[in-house]
Amino acid sequence: MTALEVDKLSHSFGGLTALADVSLAVAPGERLAIIGPNGAGKTTLFNIVTGIFRPSSGRIRLFGRDVTRVPAHRRAQLGLARTFQISTLFPKLTVLDSVLLAVQGLDAARFTLHRPRTAYGHLRERAEALLADWGLADRARQVTRRLSYGEQRQVELILALAGAPKVLLLDEPTAGLSPAETASVAAMIRRFSRDTTILLIEHDMDVALDLVDRVTVLVQGRVLAEGSKDEIRGNPKVAAIYFGTDDA
Repeated sequence: MTALEVDKLSHSFGGLTALADVSLAVAPGERLAIIGPNGAGKTTLFNIVTGIFRPSSGRIRLFGRDVTRVPAHRRAQLGLARTFQISTLFPKLTVLDSVLLAVQGLDAARFTLHRPRTAYGHLRERAEALLADWGLADRARQVTRRLSYGEQRQVELILALAGAPKVLLLDEPTAGLSPAETASVAAMIRRFSRDTTILLIEHDMDVALDLVDRVTVLVQGRVLAEGSKDEIRGNPKVAAIYFGTDDA
């Protein structure tokens, strides 16, 4: 069984075709990079997979289950999570409170409104353990807007992991980071358990190829090539269209 399967997915915005017959399959525990130039349809693909957009045609299956018309919150409950290109943290919350909200989101306690969150010690323990596991325990009481951008990105990854997702989509997790911050975030992603399948959009090719097992190349909404990292590096069409060479 595949963890995630996209079958002949197409989507248009008015007269503009964003995706055309895109198909891909990701095995459980696999890491797949989705690369391509700006406007290739990468984020549109993520938006459709996670339920933000509904495709014009095609199917999406999560562990064999057709989720094409399943709403986004149900896909999250089935184990699908994502991060975004732009930081989506609550700027006035502390790091610990942010992680507590993420932990509570998939816990039965989220339906209990007459008891304070402090009554659920297991939520706090889980949140504190996540911060300790990922080296941010000393930032627990820091307001998120006062973190460095690299630390904010790390917190976002922790929030995505809080629900123990089965499939995690990472949309340019190192965008806007310094080389040192990029190295920290990449090291964090490298440590993710193979219990979590990862799809990664990343413009930094050195980062992308270091983190994944396979690569799919999108150009103008279509799959140009797919294969191992070495196959993609050696593909002349990819070199010509994505890397700007004249070898095609």
